Amino acid sequence: MDLDFVSRHAGRPAAALTRRDVARALLAVPSGVALVAMPDLRRALMGAANPLSLPFWESAKAMLSSIESGAATVGEVQRWLEATGSEPILLTPGYFVWPEEDERGPVAAEMYDLMVAFLEERIATGEIDPDALAREEQEERRAYEDLQERWLNSPLPDGRVPGHAVSDEQDEELFAAWDEEEAFALSELRRIVAQLPRRPELPEADLERAAERLREILGVPGYPGNVLRACAGLDDRPLPDDDADLWTAVAAGIAGPISDLADVEDPEEFSDLDAELGHEDTVLANLCAIQHADWLAAVAALARLGPGVLASPERIARLIAESEDIDVEGAEGDEEDLATTEALFLPVVFLWGYLGAVDEDDVLTPLGWWGLPRALERAWSPAE
Repeated sequence: MDLDFVSRHAGRPAAALTRRDVARALLAVPSGVALVAMPDLRRALMGAANPLSLPFWESAKAMLSSIESGAATVGEVQRWLEATGSEPILLTPGYFVWPEEDERGPVAAEMYDLMVAFLEERIATGEIDPDALAREEQEERRAYEDLQERWLNSPLPDGRVPGHAVSDEQDEELFAAWDEEEAFALSELRRIVAQLPRRPELPEADLERAAERLREILGVPGYPGNVLRACAGLDDRPLPDDDADLWTAVAAGIAGPISDLADVEDPEEFSDLDAELGHEDTVLANLCAIQHADWLAAVAALARLGPGVLASPERIARLIAESEDIDVEGAEGDEEDLATTEALFLPVVFLWGYLGAVDEDDVLTPLGWWGLPRALERAWSPAE
């Protein structure tokens, strides 16, 4: 490791290298190599009329020695890197988190580089004192954090707010990944249903009875009607007149909740951040936590086995673990994973009971056999 390496790593000539550039280069090689190379590197920078400062070199030696001995934590290394004065803080006081370098999209990469340039300008004007940061002066650190927080929440000349732009890009990437996963799960579901040796027929009498009961439940305040209405997005619109449409909409909502619970009368209920979630909120959280793959494995297994099969939460967890329709590393025999899956499907099976998809003994009914694959297809189909 030498000055040429640092310049290539930073993409700048020696005379323009910053403390951040040198620190990142030192961290890019084994700590022992960096410690050995540091004296020569320091002399080379002095020869290039860019000596940096004594506090920086002292902090670098201390950090590299701590890394070499195995005592340094990831957080300590990050904080030292941030103390160079032009490294964006990983987690700001306002809880903004930069994506990892290999996970930044074009917008995040652009904003990150703009932040670095902004901080370098503040060092040049004296607004940021890297030596004070290296000495871990708390007042300087707070000012440094506040400066970055303000930049992230201030409009650029083109009107974009950096923090919002990065968050929006991350949301778009997340939604795109979710849509891709959902589309794949839907195609697999359709393939599996098409290959069933026997296709379920609509049990009309069972559907009529289930829909009549469902309309009663949805018309009554409280659980489970409030959760089922929220799942199906029926809080602000009338119930479908068609029984099959109503049943499928509610069953689809269990697999893919459309909305949250309607606002409660007492808004102070949500003001206590330390308060535990209510039962209904916990149920919705569990439903939202179930992955596409688990839904696919569960419903595919039930569709193949047909009515009369046990569909208890424990049995569903086993069916998912043993499924050949999805890849689940180490799930079979992992009691902790099985217990987690069982807990997530506990409210599912309970709500299926109100739909008549399972009976009082958690056994799959002809109505559930007919309707659950259709409900899952509806939940995963793009909205028209």
